[in-house]
Amino acid sequence: MAIEHADVLRAAHLARVGLGEDEATGYVDDLSRILEMVDQLQAVDTQGIAPLAHPLDATQRLRPDEVTEHNQRERFQACAPVTEGGLYLVPRVVE
Repeated sequence: MAIEHADVLRAAHLARVGLGEDEATGYVDDLSRILEMVDQLQAVDTQGIAPLAHPLDATQRLRPDEVTEHNQRERFQACAPVTEGGLYLVPRVVE
């Protein structure tokens, strides 16, 4: 897929990036080379190859899911202007 000068200028306009005519010419070449590399990668036969999430076959050690702090809701809500049933009440923002 080839990138044209107009494509770069349109992308710059959509991204609200100020881009001059001279700068756009440089980006046309750079983006064309990037797309050529992507085409090369897509041409590689990957049939029978499992997807790889990480190069090392490692598992993450997880800690037990245990409560480490006591419930302090009453203490925290004591300084709130309005609470009800353990919930903070706030003014309506959206009607």
